[in-house]
Amino acid sequence: MATTKNSKSRTTPMMAQFMEIKAANMDCLLFYRMGDFYELFFEDAETASRALGITLTTRGSHMGKPIPMCGVPVRAADDYLQKLIKAGFKIAVCEQMEDPSEAKKRGHKAVVRRDVVRLVTPGTLTEENLLDNRRNNFLTALCRGRRRTVPAGAKGGRGKDGPGAGAVGGSGENIALASLDISTGDFEICQFGISDLAGELIRLAPSEIIISDREDSGEEGQGLLAIANQIGAVLSPQPAIAFDARSGQTALKKHLKVEALEGFGHFSPLELAAVAALLRYVELTQIDRFPVLGVPKRRSDKGEMVIDAATRINLELLSSLKGERRYSLLGALDLTMTGAGSRELAARLSAPLMEVPVIEQRLDAVDYLLGDHGLRDDLRRQLKTAPDMARAMARLSVGRGGPRDLGLVLKGLLLAGSIVASLRQSQTRNIGLPDLLEKIVQRLGALDESLLDQLSRALVDELPVLAREGGFVREGYRPELDELRRLRDESRQIMAALQAEYAEETGIRNLKIKYNNVLGYFIEVTAINGDRLLQAPFSEKYVHRQTLSNAVRFVTEQLSKAEQKITTAGERALAIELELFAQLSRAVLEAERTIGEAARALARLDVYCALSQLAEDCNLVRPQVDDSLAFAIEGGRHLVVEQALAKDHQGPFIENDCVLEEGEDDLRRGRLWVLTGPNMAGKSTFLRQNALIVIMAQAGCFVPAQKAHIGLVNRLFSRVGASDDLARGRSTFMVEMVETAGILNQADERSLVILDEIGRGTATFDGLSIAWATIEHLHEINRSRALFATHYHELTALADGLERAANVTVSVKEWKDEIIFMHKVVFGMADRSYGIQVARLAGLPEKVIIRAREVLGLLEQADDRKKPGDLVEELPLFAASRPPGGRNHEGENILEQTIEKLHLDEMSPREALEVLYDLKDLMKNRG
Repeated sequence: MATTKNSKSRTTPMMAQFMEIKAANMDCLLFYRMGDFYELFFEDAETASRALGITLTTRGSHMGKPIPMCGVPVRAADDYLQKLIKAGFKIAVCEQMEDPSEAKKRGHKAVVRRDVVRLVTPGTLTEENLLDNRRNNFLTALCRGRRRTVPAGAKGGRGKDGPGAGAVGGSGENIALASLDISTGDFEICQFGISDLAGELIRLAPSEIIISDREDSGEEGQGLLAIANQIGAVLSPQPAIAFDARSGQTALKKHLKVEALEGFGHFSPLELAAVAALLRYVELTQIDRFPVLGVPKRRSDKGEMVIDAATRINLELLSSLKGERRYSLLGALDLTMTGAGSRELAARLSAPLMEVPVIEQRLDAVDYLLGDHGLRDDLRRQLKTAPDMARAMARLSVGRGGPRDLGLVLKGLLLAGSIVASLRQSQTRNIGLPDLLEKIVQRLGALDESLLDQLSRALVDELPVLAREGGFVREGYRPELDELRRLRDESRQIMAALQAEYAEETGIRNLKIKYNNVLGYFIEVTAINGDRLLQAPFSEKYVHRQTLSNAVRFVTEQLSKAEQKITTAGERALAIELELFAQLSRAVLEAERTIGEAARALARLDVYCALSQLAEDCNLVRPQVDDSLAFAIEGGRHLVVEQALAKDHQGPFIENDCVLEEGEDDLRRGRLWVLTGPNMAGKSTFLRQNALIVIMAQAGCFVPAQKAHIGLVNRLFSRVGASDDLARGRSTFMVEMVETAGILNQADERSLVILDEIGRGTATFDGLSIAWATIEHLHEINRSRALFATHYHELTALADGLERAANVTVSVKEWKDEIIFMHKVVFGMADRSYGIQVARLAGLPEKVIIRAREVLGLLEQADDRKKPGDLVEELPLFAASRPPGGRNHEGENILEQTIEKLHLDEMSPREALEVLYDLKDLMKNRG
């Protein structure tokens, strides 16, 4: 390390140690342990003090300048870590690896040995208070490459077609993602085309994304950064060499403890390369401990519905557009009792199935519990106490667990037995359990009873958070520990017994046993009695230690031995408890596969119970799902909106049918509906509710409808709402066109497409032309089941020429120049948009509303041959440009027009009075 000639500025041994450790962790804030504090120095201190709002001080100097310093208490470190992680920082935790007393033995200038024991990053958290128990915390590795798939057993490579560095462009490009939730062991791998990247990342919502350092710049890097910012993830570039298929294959075998991967599926070189980078990063951040790794789940678009990024956002599947859970589909459906159950439900809604048999099995489980109220209520009561065993196991596996985590595992094992008993008892009352409930019974019944017995005997009822606190081993489990505890806790009684024994033996009634830090325990008598103990026969047993002016102090071999036992009993007792904690942890981790399966089984059972409860509470029905192209929803509802209306006491939700089929009856008129109607009438709600019903059905949920028959939807597309993408320089209209292009290029006859207001972001005729051509393409080329909402009434003419298209509208009623929204979708078309009426409801000034009506009247009467300039001359700005008297250029008085429209004979006195008030307001506005 560099030093200066000024001895006061010379780098101290401790600061040299800090710099050496910091040099190896330059991308992290270094939490450097000094006693009861984690200290930060130099730029780390300045950064942390700003992010945490803590005081910045100095300590010593370096290169002639004071060294900035700040610190946080070790006992409160998690709170500060949480703030830093949320701000996007990574932290290297550097601990003292020895007791300071050991360092002193090497010399007074010796530095306590320290080393980094863990790198804390957003994707590698396991602490309960740093995580949301109702959502996964994925760490995801991303790898790019050309399209190619080989069995897992084949040799991977880094040639032209192999993943290698992972930064290959081109239209044939594929993306592989390997994702691990370290806090639960959930592990999944997938590969897909580059167009689905954003949708998959939004589905996973990882908190950290590992990418090749070759992708950290340029257009690809900017695109990834935009997605990462959207989902709140941190990008972690790693050397390109880390993305190696052969290394991934080897690492996966090692951590799964197998010789071949074929039993888990066939993985492409691209997928194995992503796995390599993922597992290498986990090893790097966890130092010497590797977390629980669940069985890898390989996802594919053949087994699950594909939902793109825009659709996930627009439909608000897991969170609302404002990022709130309560106004999302998940928030409306989630009646689970556990965090693990909530995570499972979120995963199902994010990836609806494409396999009819599995969907039916899920629906069977929900149906069974819906029909057995007593069983469901009993299971939900028990599940309410269920611990999060998966996260407890994860903390134990990486050495950050405590006695309470062992207690959570014990509690889960006990609960599993109770739930198995409840389900078996139900089975005797019915014909038999559905397949998925029977599998749950098998998973829970496979738990090791000997482990349950061992934990029950070993652990006390009230457990401490940390193992080093001690006191978590039950009395009677280890006799040696009980004896040490007795010595530690009963030292007063032991010394009192010895004092009584010595007083009787010597005949000195005022003999006392005392303690100080210099002599330890000693016998003290008065000076007169001291002479007696210095003489035979007592002098052989009582050894003189100290003479004071009025007292003499002695020790005995018996007292010294008792002292040694007492003073070391606490340390030895804690050492035994820590040893037992390690043994119990190993026993639990040896059974991690069966415990992990049991934890997942409890989560699934929680989901089935919750969905059956929801079906009862919200009047949901079982959907019919099959391989056809059917789409018939009768009496459909938007569950999120319905719950919001009920909460605010705004009346019932209006049900609507949606039958995208061809047929002779009134409901079946076409696979593509062109939907017209005014703003605020409920068009967007109608579009979304049908898409959400499809997602619920294929996720295995009952749906909000009177009846639902849904042929499998392979891809769901939604283009609803308007937003820009400033990060990539895209306007709102450009974003709309990019998303529409993605739909038209990917949708097929098994897809469901919902489009709202295509073409509204540009000139009227341009937008109308684009919308027109889009409908024709959906009808003739994509042939998808589709809902197309628009304000271009000209598009309703398409239904006459397209055999599979139909016109529908949201009905409204007019009353006194106002509109009443009926929220009912009927066949037909809207005659106008009612935009001015809606603007009035929004609170636009009455003067603007009146002027808008004038302009609308002239525009509707305008000759197509008129130039814009002619209309401007006929539409001078407001009253200031009009001739006196409030007459327009056609000589028509607006007041006269209004009065002529009145039907005086049909008006009540109250209505006539209201008209007079309106006319008076009109006069004021025109004056």
